[in-house]
Amino acid sequence: MKRKGILIVVSGFSGAGKGTLMKELLKRYDNYALSVSMTTRQPREGEVDGESYFFVDKETFEKTIENDGLIEYASYCGNYYGTPREYVERCLENGLDVILEIEIQGALKVKGKFPEALLLFVMPPDAAELKRRLEDRGTESPEVIRQRLARASEEADGIEKYEYLIINDDLDECVREMNDIINAARKAPVRNRRMIADMRSQLNAVVKGE
Repeated sequence: MKRKGILIVVSGFSGAGKGTLMKELLKRYDNYALSVSMTTRQPREGEVDGESYFFVDKETFEKTIENDGLIEYASYCGNYYGTPREYVERCLENGLDVILEIEIQGALKVKGKFPEALLLFVMPPDAAELKRRLEDRGTESPEVIRQRLARASEEADGIEKYEYLIINDDLDECVREMNDIINAARKAPVRNRRMIADMRSQLNAVVKGE
């Protein structure tokens, strides 16, 4: 029986290095697919529409909501972010493990709809390092950085809702650790319902002498 992929939700403070981690994970392993989110925010330097995000205006985003085209969506720092439904469901059926890189509000909505989803939270080693990474981007004003740090302080109250913490200090080690956690999580009974149902069916047939 073909294995159905699992849904992996990766969240973390802005500046924790989630994007870098995801790129490296996909580069090293071929069983993952990264869902491209839709957003109304403006592209940063180097970001490509359709690869980094689907960049749309507010009207387009709200029309997608009305057509039930998103698994989840949320507002963050004045912009919409959401996960397109069709791509995710197709990848899961094809046996790929789909990674959603979304903020905490969206992550909890996904968990409500998909209880078998695996929730991972990425953190820097300490708050000072987080502030340094945000400043080193060179793409945001001091006020926006202040807003992101304030939001991180709020998000820290919800970390316990996640299943695993990923401390992004050494990139190489962090990528290996994340892959190991996901490999272990694939074996959880809640993520193998088809296999369990098939085994029960086979056992019943054996008992009945079929």
